[in-house]
Amino acid sequence: MSAVDELLARARRELGHRVGPREAAAVQEAGGLLVDIRYAELRERDGTIPGALIVERNELEWRLDPTGEHRAPEATHHALPVVVICNEGYASSLAALSLRHLGLHRATDLAGGFQAWRGAGLG
Repeated sequence: MSAVDELLARARRELGHRVGPREAAAVQEAGGLLVDIRYAELRERDGTIPGALIVERNELEWRLDPTGEHRAPEATHHALPVVVICNEGYASSLAALSLRHLGLHRATDLAGGFQAWRGAGLG
């Protein structure tokens, strides 16, 4: 197993439950935050998720830290349910774990990413 594959496996073990597309939609409906970290070219090509916060991966921690001066207005508290979404569900696992390390203890990611969302007929 490569080093990056081991890193991903450890991140997913630490995250525990990852959500599927319909569960992610339910999180959003209940007031949680969907965070799309895909780069602009993918969003332009494949579309976006209505109501999702778009944050470039390199800004994620600064925008989602509820105590940070550069936080997004939606990042209101550490108990906020957050579902991170990338294209296929790999980078989002690492990103969600990073948010957990910032104290966002309900952060997770969408298994299969935006492609799973679209495959479920949601996008």
